[in-house]
Amino acid sequence: MIYSMTAFARSEVKKDWGTAVWEIRSVNQRFLETYFRLPEQFRALEPVLRERFRKRLQRGKVECALRFNANDAAVTKLNLNEALAKEVMHAADWVQSHGQSTGVNPLDILRWPGVIAAEEADMDAIQADILAAFDTTLTQFIEARASEGDALKTMIEQRLDAIESEAATVSEKMPAIVEWQREKILSRFEEAKVELDPTRIEQEMVMLAQKVDVAEELDRLNAHVKETRNILKKGGACGRRLDFMMQEFNRESNTLGSKSINSEITQSAVELKVLIEQMREQIQNIE
Repeated sequence: MIYSMTAFARSEVKKDWGTAVWEIRSVNQRFLETYFRLPEQFRALEPVLRERFRKRLQRGKVECALRFNANDAAVTKLNLNEALAKEVMHAADWVQSHGQSTGVNPLDILRWPGVIAAEEADMDAIQADILAAFDTTLTQFIEARASEGDALKTMIEQRLDAIESEAATVSEKMPAIVEWQREKILSRFEEAKVELDPTRIEQEMVMLAQKVDVAEELDRLNAHVKETRNILKKGGACGRRLDFMMQEFNRESNTLGSKSINSEITQSAVELKVLIEQMREQIQNIE
């Protein structure tokens, strides 16, 4: 499977404690870099999240954001400190027995600091729900990278087919081009009325044919096409290997262009460079 480094995923979880929304996006990067935007109460999750990214991703600049909204309307259990409430009531009675009117009513006692408190939310349970939602989002994110990777693979394979076709065209034309060059040189000798030894002429023709021979370059181009297909078939984090193959493709196309003695071969060399550059641009996004 080929994975793109460009993707986006979003998921939302709703529970009694409120709602949480995860968003993960990434772009191409030489190495794996992760950035987080988390609410303060969930900052402790960052090392856990970073490790989960590290286990499932190889490359890319990844931005991960969490939006959390607590449900204030949720029913919260109240805890009554009966011992403290009795002490407050006893103190109020003592004041009352010494002729001082306290004017204390039950609500005043409940308002006394520490007499009653709301039960804190179970943060462990909330974090477990949020991490489960993160895992779901991460899976969707990787699926998006895989889908984009399939599209990139298809585009690259189309260019590889075009390179093979262009190389075959050049190979078919070369005998006729070499013969055309031979006749052109002989014609110039005849126009100049220069008589040369036939053996010498054949030697020069052989040397010319060797200089313009591109069979080796075409063979290497076809070998590079085969190797690139093997890399795509193997899949995984292959972006760096594919980028290296583009350098090899460029080397052969440059040599082909430098040996060109005909506009048709020059045109083919240019077309090859265009195809290679198109592949290189797409490969920059592959993990």
